[in-house]
Amino acid sequence: MNTLRDAAVIARRNLIRIRRVPDVMVFVLIQPLMFVVLFAYVFGGSIDIPGGSYREFLIAGIFAQTVVFGATFTGSGLAEDLQRGLINRFRSLPMSRSAVVAGRTASDVVYNALSVTMMSVAGLVVGWRIRGSVLDAIVAYALLLFFAYAFSWVMACIGLLVPTPEVVNNASFVVLFPATFIANTFVPSDNLPGVLRTVAEWNPISTLTHALRVRFGNLPAGTPEPTSWPLQNSTLYSLLWAFALIVVFAPIATRLYQRAGAR
Repeated sequence: MNTLRDAAVIARRNLIRIRRVPDVMVFVLIQPLMFVVLFAYVFGGSIDIPGGSYREFLIAGIFAQTVVFGATFTGSGLAEDLQRGLINRFRSLPMSRSAVVAGRTASDVVYNALSVTMMSVAGLVVGWRIRGSVLDAIVAYALLLFFAYAFSWVMACIGLLVPTPEVVNNASFVVLFPATFIANTFVPSDNLPGVLRTVAEWNPISTLTHALRVRFGNLPAGTPEPTSWPLQNSTLYSLLWAFALIVVFAPIATRLYQRAGAR
């Protein structure tokens, strides 16, 4: 209980920044809006999705890409605290050693929820619709935010390993950019050649995107059943990845927090 209480205090401290530093929230919201508008209007007319609308096909991919990139706020936030010496101050307080990282990852779920809300509104404006049931839509949003939470533990480890927030952003971009594009986020994976298609089918970002499209009812009419196991079981595969990321990286992040603060 002490760990949960301490983590809640840290999460509240991070969320207060929304009010005190509103420009942070502005950039959190502008980037996904920019992607929705650019892809919907710039690429929407040139990418053909047989049996469906590209704008409906697109939104699930934008959701998945945005929450994965949004996890970088966890890493850059921890790197900034470390750079400013706040980590040493936290370590001098009588709190659980995992509370700082846990609070950081929890607060970033709120950032992602706000970002997804804004993207949903923008999607509705450009023509996206939720065609599944209300329950399916709730499951889709919950899966999206849970995956984002799990991935933020990976970024927490990076933030505690590198010296500055700028390095976190640059390092994350090098890895996340190809990971989100070698997937079915913006084009069907069937359009990718050979090895890239296989990578895309097993990419957890692809399965998350596919699960969202299924739940939202955004799969184009006549879409053939996927032949790879991850896409056939996209919700399960995405959940397995999310749980695995937490199990592996949460203990590592906690240990790195102890070592980083001791430097």
